[in-house]
Amino acid sequence: MIAIVDYGAGNLGSVDKAFRYIGADVKVTSDPDEVSKADALVLPGVGAFSHCMDGLESIGLTQVVKDYIQSGKPFLGICIGLQMLFEYSEEKGVHRGLGVLPGKVVKFNFDSSHNSQEAAESALKIPHIGWNALKFENYSSLFDEVKEGERVYFVHSFHAVPAQPKDVIASTEYGYRFCCAVQHENVYATQFHPEKSGAVGLRILANFTRLVG
Repeated sequence: MIAIVDYGAGNLGSVDKAFRYIGADVKVTSDPDEVSKADALVLPGVGAFSHCMDGLESIGLTQVVKDYIQSGKPFLGICIGLQMLFEYSEEKGVHRGLGVLPGKVVKFNFDSSHNSQEAAESALKIPHIGWNALKFENYSSLFDEVKEGERVYFVHSFHAVPAQPKDVIASTEYGYRFCCAVQHENVYATQFHPEKSGAVGLRILANFTRLVG
């Protein structure tokens, strides 16, 4: 069974529906025992980073999720579910994350170091909403049968800056190139929403499902 963590801050309905569409055995739950015993775990997230971390903590799941990741079983973070894996976020102050992966989460910054003239001319807006093409950085089975350049759907104002380049499995361009998917051992995560990314997103979810023993 794949457990989708319900902590009051995730796009649960769409994620649940997408997994069921591909035939996965899935359950939305906030029960620590069910989370711990699941064959795979999905951590979605929408809204503010601190709100998501507070939601996880308020129902006693912060350490449960960290322990689950340490167990070596498949884990998938989606959107803020990716961001929470890192050490901290700079959204509305500095807020500590799960610290599973080294790195931080920052707001899009179209300054001189990131070709601000190009950004200004393109009238880029924050939040970044829409479809962008994938560029693969390191191999991951999460993208098996997905072609480089295929497009996935984003809704976010902040993005992760991993400290370890080897953890980055895909990037995309919005004013500048940024990390949009990571993998470290059993931990997989996407900044984009596979559940809202059509056939490409369903393929990614199916690839994750195949990891379940």
